[in-house]
Amino acid sequence: MATHAVVGADDSPSSRAAVEWAADDAMRRGCALRIVHVCEDLGYDIPLQTPPGFRDSVSEYCQGVLDAAADLVRDRAPGLEVEISLETGRVVEVLRREAEDAEQLVVGGRGRGGFTGLLLGSVPLRLAGHVPVPVVVVKGALEQEHGEVVVGVEGSAHSAVVLRYAFEEAARREARLHAVYAWEMPVLGPYAPVYTPLVEEISVTGKRVVEEALASWQEKYPQVEVEKTAICEHPVVALRDASESADLVVVGSRGLGALSAAVLGSVSHGVLHHARCPVAVVPTRGKA
Repeated sequence: MATHAVVGADDSPSSRAAVEWAADDAMRRGCALRIVHVCEDLGYDIPLQTPPGFRDSVSEYCQGVLDAAADLVRDRAPGLEVEISLETGRVVEVLRREAEDAEQLVVGGRGRGGFTGLLLGSVPLRLAGHVPVPVVVVKGALEQEHGEVVVGVEGSAHSAVVLRYAFEEAARREARLHAVYAWEMPVLGPYAPVYTPLVEEISVTGKRVVEEALASWQEKYPQVEVEKTAICEHPVVALRDASESADLVVVGSRGLGALSAAVLGSVSHGVLHHARCPVAVVPTRGKA
């Protein structure tokens, strides 16, 4: 069983927030935290491209970033077991490897050098759904806690692992769990006589999906207060709105594409971009 979580660190504000979030979560889990900084190999060994001492300066800078992250964790979570690792290579490749034996992986939503006009960096999108453990993406400074975890419910057999993660997080935090099931109405003619009965039928079905999906988990976690929402809305919009008063949004990674690489569904992708709080993407492909 994994006994540590991993957080990727650089010198960006988003990374600092991710390190803080990871420290808090590791304390709640009672596990160690491994801080990884990747010094990307960009051809510094080519003599004609680098002045004397340049590589040493880069190495010192990278070590300084890692040490600063470790100091931040020790100040925020005294007593937490901390391990640091300075790696060379490509960020995504290194973090995928680091995640293989970890409980989860935490990253910032926009790393060093990202375009500020974009909502989310490429690294989180290339990690979420592509590693065997949950990936938590922290996009901004941590706000005051709301005491609520939001989870997207979609009613399939693959949602059990997502609900387990969400209930465990809510229990550790002693927080409410807000389960959101959202659907969109089929396109009908403006005068379709079956419109009203259809709306009522879909609404009843949505509420039943939520109740059935949560029933066994509420028995396992009776201490967790649960709020249930079944709403006619685009799932991304519904989860984005719910995230306004949440500390974490939990979604699954299983996509519906035919390609094996398309493991991040459109809803999870949209939530990563638009949620107002950290997002945990839980791998579900191949799991029931």
